[in-house]
Amino acid sequence: MSKSMEPESTVVGVLAEAARAEGGQLLKALHRALRAAIVGGRLVPGLKLPPTRALAQALGISRNTAVALYDLLASEGYVVAHGKGGTTVAHALPAARKAAARTGASNALSNAPSIADVTAVDDSVAPKGPWTKTVWFSAPAQAAASSRSPTPTPGPTPPPWRHDFTVGVPAIAPLPFAVMRRLAARSLRAAERAPATYESSQGLARMRAAIASHVSATRAVACVPEDVVVTQGAQQAFDLLARVLVAPGQTTVAIEDPGYPPMRAAFSAAGARLAPVRVDDHGLDVERIPAGCQIVCVTPSHQFPRGVTLSAERRRRLMAFAQDTPAVVIEDDYDSEFRFGRRPLDALKTLDRSGRVFYVGTFSKSLYPSLRLGYIVAPRWALPALVAAKHVADWNSCTLTQEMVAAFIEEGHLLRHARRMQAIYRARREALVAAVERHLGARAEVLPSEAGLHMAVRLNASHDPLETIAARAAADRVRVETLARYAADRGVGGSGHGDAAFPRSGTDDDALLFGYGRIDAAQMDDALARLARALA
Repeated sequence: MSKSMEPESTVVGVLAEAARAEGGQLLKALHRALRAAIVGGRLVPGLKLPPTRALAQALGISRNTAVALYDLLASEGYVVAHGKGGTTVAHALPAARKAAARTGASNALSNAPSIADVTAVDDSVAPKGPWTKTVWFSAPAQAAASSRSPTPTPGPTPPPWRHDFTVGVPAIAPLPFAVMRRLAARSLRAAERAPATYESSQGLARMRAAIASHVSATRAVACVPEDVVVTQGAQQAFDLLARVLVAPGQTTVAIEDPGYPPMRAAFSAAGARLAPVRVDDHGLDVERIPAGCQIVCVTPSHQFPRGVTLSAERRRRLMAFAQDTPAVVIEDDYDSEFRFGRRPLDALKTLDRSGRVFYVGTFSKSLYPSLRLGYIVAPRWALPALVAAKHVADWNSCTLTQEMVAAFIEEGHLLRHARRMQAIYRARREALVAAVERHLGARAEVLPSEAGLHMAVRLNASHDPLETIAARAAADRVRVETLARYAADRGVGGSGHGDAAFPRSGTDDDALLFGYGRIDAAQMDDALARLARALA
């Protein structure tokens, strides 16, 4: 047997006898055996466990049971799930395991109560019925829930990053928290005096008026409060739009490639057929949108993740496509408050004269993500359906948060904060560009970008795969992401991010992404010097 097969045979050997258990005892027996092997050191930290499918076949058990076994051990901290990278034995010892190791009682934990001991009922296998045939039980839908989650997997806590270029997150320290605490306290005092009630699913009138005023002033989007639906962040906006606009199995949605995975996930979960469309240095290649697409999702002001701006000519062509097809456009304007170049091009919603554009905004970048506050500026014809979908989803967004943010906007705090952050992000961006030029020189090219909280850098010279470079940088505690991470899956049926009829049209994935929400200007030089060594 080859060396690469040894870990699999070891794990199978550990579990072979336990796999003979019957009925509701099976999962408990497997759990005891595998946990005891980890505690006793037979399975060493970092050992890669066999895939659940291979384990199930080797032991003659269902794959659901194998998945449940790994999930249970992960929840207790004995193994670590790495997504497509598989599952490994954890390096960090849970408290009970540490105690066993100190006393030499390697089998003590196998006799200790565990989650699996609480009940003898094995509910890891779904009963017969139609429930697990819905999209939410598919691997892509469940994987999407963790694709951008900051929550760490069980196991060892990694050392703090020396330099963190994570994209999509703002700087938190400069926020005027004292002002926000005062406004939040005011909202609580008002709530104390008001009778208990459920608020409008469309959002508080005060919040909708503040949003309408804000987008009119900052993005020239002409709207009134009645056009606005308040959501729990941009992600709920995408979910509501997918619920309302997609006919499962029939609606074709054009998505940017590379693009924002949670947006893709929302439309995939609703049963849309996804058509990846190439993004280049001028934004979405409108000419490549398949004929008959009913929905086009786009980030025109600061394309995610490449950072480019959709050109004026392509904006015109996209609006013509929407008019002629007919189709609707979902415009995700997630971080356009921060601009560093010429006067920004008008939002697509500003150009809309026939009710084709749904404008999605969020306060996750201008304030902070955990507010969970976003909005849709929608055509009048779609508002009743969107409000109905919002009502079914969660009735209404948090009233206290809406009151606080509405006051924050009304009193001018948001505009002042945005101006302050504009200067901070400009300094970070300029320091980053200078450091790229100084340490990478002709090997790298900063892709065009005039807005937002991140930029992309294309590597021109021959080099190792970018995932390898990113891994080397991570070993030096420099966190950087690759553009390829955000590419739509190639047209593989069941992927959840594409449709066999619409394969990827080809795109340049050979770039690194640099967010500057978590890194100061003074850190850029050292960060790029370390990254340059990772390229060597």
